[in-house]
Amino acid sequence: MPTTFTIDINESQKTLIAKYAAIHGKSIEAFMLEATLDVIEDAIDLRDWKIAKEEFDQDPITYSAEEIAKKYL
Repeated sequence: MPTTFTIDINESQKTLIAKYAAIHGKSIEAFMLEATLDVIEDAIDLRDWKIAKEEFDQDPITYSAEEIAKKYL
């Protein structure tokens, strides 16, 4: 079920967003939703990268694709 979300922006911000959305063939609503979800996805990706980097730093051994294939195929 769709939910309405309201934000307060000034006229110049609205104009900028509307023009950008129009250039990309999107409504303001579609653009704002996509942009918001992109920011969230980027934050999740960064969090996951930091976790993986910490794990790698603790055990920095790497294996080639050939080594992995020999082990598991």
